[in-house]
Amino acid sequence: MIETPSLVDQYCHGVFRTELGLGTFETQLGRGGGPPAPGTTFFDTQTGFAVRRLCPPLLGLDAHCPPASYLARRRDLGVLESGRRLLRGSGITTYLVDTGLPGDLTGPGEMAAAGDAEAREIVRLELLAEQVADTSGTADAFLANLAESVHAAAAGAVAFTSVAGVRHPLALTPCPPGPGEVRGAARRWLGDRPVGGRLADPVLLRHLLWVAVASGLPLQLHAGAGDPRAHFGDFARATEGLGTDLVLLHGYPYHRSAAHLAALFPHVYADLGPALVRTGARAAAVLAEILELAPFGKLLFSSGAHGLPELHVVGAHLFREALERVLGAWVAEGAWSLADARRVAGLLAAGNARRVYGLPEAQEPSDRREL
Repeated sequence: MIETPSLVDQYCHGVFRTELGLGTFETQLGRGGGPPAPGTTFFDTQTGFAVRRLCPPLLGLDAHCPPASYLARRRDLGVLESGRRLLRGSGITTYLVDTGLPGDLTGPGEMAAAGDAEAREIVRLELLAEQVADTSGTADAFLANLAESVHAAAAGAVAFTSVAGVRHPLALTPCPPGPGEVRGAARRWLGDRPVGGRLADPVLLRHLLWVAVASGLPLQLHAGAGDPRAHFGDFARATEGLGTDLVLLHGYPYHRSAAHLAALFPHVYADLGPALVRTGARAAAVLAEILELAPFGKLLFSSGAHGLPELHVVGAHLFREALERVLGAWVAEGAWSLADARRVAGLLAAGNARRVYGLPEAQEPSDRREL
């Protein structure tokens, strides 16, 4: 058997604090995609089927029960109790939580309490800049306050995360903008921006990325819908040797490209999470494709979950099952030794994340999980 240590979820969000209706719940299962086909719901996806298989037993129901029965049981238990049972049933013992999305979501402290786990904050750069802009009257004040806020955030957060490449491809131009260019962009943006308006100016996004790189904290980059090699290759080359690790998030269906970049650059890492959640029963095949390309010390587990505690469960269980199928098959074939398989499983599950984010080593429980 292949033993795995407790999981470090290196990128996720909080869960909803309030009860969800059927339509809202289903929408969360298909997050990021188009509408379902007429007469179907987002339960009719690999993610939806995985939720129906893995989550009902944690709430006292049979696996694969009808969605209506599952949601009724969820309502009977209440949002707090069902969330507690699901998070504690995931096997995740450390959550790194991006607090930068809107909505009534739990923060790191609440995630830790509900999941009986550790939790640390990931600061979203664009939200930080938008909050600074709301209280800065001039461009000079905005830039000074922004630098101070990034510095203060770096003291308490475990990482920064950015959607700059999703909002504007020019944000990843592989050199920092000059002071005059930044000041001019800040004046234009502040002058035209309504209160609460989001940051999409490519010069300011680029400036923000380079301020974060200078902090030395790991920087997570959302890949969006594009090929990571086209989006991040030049930026990765420009930041090599500066002391900041880059973690590429959400690369699926370009997961092989993300793994390739992780192999090319010593400071680039690739996220495993959403690729496995999206593919459900095919997760082992996707994991095997990633392991063909990236060194094993460059891959990090995450659930990528947002809103539904069910997605934390699915992310964790599919990851473990994929490891069992892929590494277990290689051991059975004699291609790998059992000792090497266990060591690599530990790296992907937690060890790499602990190294990248400077997390303390965990004490392994006596009932260490086996795959």
